[in-house]
Amino acid sequence: MKFTVRQIAQLIGGEVEGDDSLEIDQFYKIEEGQKGGISFLANPKYEAFIYKTGSSAVIVADSFIAKDSINSSLIKVKDPYSSFSVLLSEYEKLNKKKKVGISALAFIDPTAELSENVYIGNFSQISENSKIGEGSVIYPQVFIDENVTIGKNCILYAGVKLFADTVIGDNCTIHGGAVIGCDGFGFAPQKDGTYKNVPQTGNVILGDNISIGSNSSIDRATIGSTIIKNGAKIDNLVQVGHNVTIGKNTVIASQTGIAGSTKIGDNCSVGGQVGFAGHLEVANGTKIGAQSGINTDVVKENLTLNGTPHMEMRKHQRSLVFFRKLPELDKRISDLEKKKDN
Repeated sequence: MKFTVRQIAQLIGGEVEGDDSLEIDQFYKIEEGQKGGISFLANPKYEAFIYKTGSSAVIVADSFIAKDSINSSLIKVKDPYSSFSVLLSEYEKLNKKKKVGISALAFIDPTAELSENVYIGNFSQISENSKIGEGSVIYPQVFIDENVTIGKNCILYAGVKLFADTVIGDNCTIHGGAVIGCDGFGFAPQKDGTYKNVPQTGNVILGDNISIGSNSSIDRATIGSTIIKNGAKIDNLVQVGHNVTIGKNTVIASQTGIAGSTKIGDNCSVGGQVGFAGHLEVANGTKIGAQSGINTDVVKENLTLNGTPHMEMRKHQRSLVFFRKLPELDKRISDLEKKKDN
């Protein structure tokens, strides 16, 4: 399907510099652009490519000022990355036919409730008293345990497992292999050195507009609920322990582990491989660099943290300067000791 540069600009609220009649039928990274394609420039590191890209059009910030001649038409917007995302979403809606229907190879318990316009793929199982909301898509080999509730327009990709009593809101996407509602890591140490299993009797509640990455695991609560609030985005291979709360619009990158009963605030940003000790509270707006270790409460809002144990980013960067000098300082001390001995 083809669109003119003018139509795209109208869709994303941009202004065109150049030929607005050019037709677009493909998306490209700016460094790989070809005729008939559209790209975007959001990161200044890639600016050099705009002067030699083959793309017919490029979405740029309205503050962009060219330093050389550009062969592409420009669509100027406030936020190029967000605008490009909007364009991709609209393109997907027009070109990707939504699946509807129930496979004869799916198992659906007679007590389960399916709303209109749902899709249930091959070898998926919908267990007792579970409910699937209108327009939701359940791909093949998904297991939905008893008493699970799934809202409207959700997508569960192949291999997802939702265990008993899980609640999923509207417009959620859960990618392949994710496991939600499995038992939390609850074991009570005994005097003889063994561990006794603590039954996990709670559930998991996901709000609306949430994305869960592939092979992530979200544990059910011991008592009560593990809660992920509206708009949160969780990457692949993330572990969320029992009774954790993750706030609205918080994003968490791959391989992060969150121990039980930790509460992460709204609008936080967590880099990859971050570790959270249990029973912590992290304030709203906290930004945490990759591979950091959070072992105490973060009380003040909107801090940027890094390192293990965590500290404010600027302090951590200063500490690294001293850390890198340790071998040199050690040698100087050794030399001074030798002189003293002589």
